[in-house]
Amino acid sequence: MPTYRQCLKQAQKQMQTAGLSEQSATLLMLELANMDSQNLYMDYEKEMPSELEESFNEAFPRLLSGEPLQHILGFEWFYGYRFKVNEDVLIPRPETEELVANILAAYDEHFADKENVMVCDIGTGSGAIAISLKKEEPKLNVMATDISERALAVAGENAKINEAQVAFCCGDMVEPLIERQLHFDILISNPPYIPNDEELEHSVKDFEPHVALFGGDDGLKFYRIIFERSKLILNEKSMLAFEIGYNQKEALMAEAAKYFPDSKIEVLKDMNGKNRMLFIYNHCD
Repeated sequence: MPTYRQCLKQAQKQMQTAGLSEQSATLLMLELANMDSQNLYMDYEKEMPSELEESFNEAFPRLLSGEPLQHILGFEWFYGYRFKVNEDVLIPRPETEELVANILAAYDEHFADKENVMVCDIGTGSGAIAISLKKEEPKLNVMATDISERALAVAGENAKINEAQVAFCCGDMVEPLIERQLHFDILISNPPYIPNDEELEHSVKDFEPHVALFGGDDGLKFYRIIFERSKLILNEKSMLAFEIGYNQKEALMAEAAKYFPDSKIEVLKDMNGKNRMLFIYNHCD
């Protein structure tokens, strides 16, 4: 049997040759072995159990092909909660955790004293945003929509896994909410915002759903739809919160001002100093 070191060194060399992250091989080993990094390096010169070697050798070619580690493992951690992921939903990203944190801060400032605050996550995908908000602030009444029934099936499973009461409905953007004549205090979306002609990494382009990635010629198509149609479902005092592309600040602030000329509009930076979140406050003093 090879040692942990021998197996990992060989895998890391192959990943490097393929132009892929060597760290992914280590993370795969840690998850399959159910170890933390400290224990792995303590056992570095020990022989691997045969069952672990078999599992690693079965999974590693998928990693080497560029398939995301999260798809191989079947889950990703987001805001401290575990979410099932597959090819039907986007893998939740760390930058989206910052959107959740800022939504919770805005809720505390503007809505914490209101009973029955209604929240909707538009285009929920895995349900990561909606479920994390409900877990962090159980008083919120949270709904989520998605055009994909397959994505909603994943989101529903994640709600059960995390014991979160979130209502899901299938439909295009805000249309199912308009049809049901619902009204909300907080609307949230991490919509498709990549321009149609932008080149993506192989691990994204070939393994994640394009319907959740591409947002028209300039990437702003779905923001415009939400800006225009949301007026039919927003309460007078309300807030919209979006994840945005790092280079979309000026264009989106200009678009938002057309639809919400009397509202407070601001863009927030992420921890890397990039403009990644758009907030619109309607009558929030």
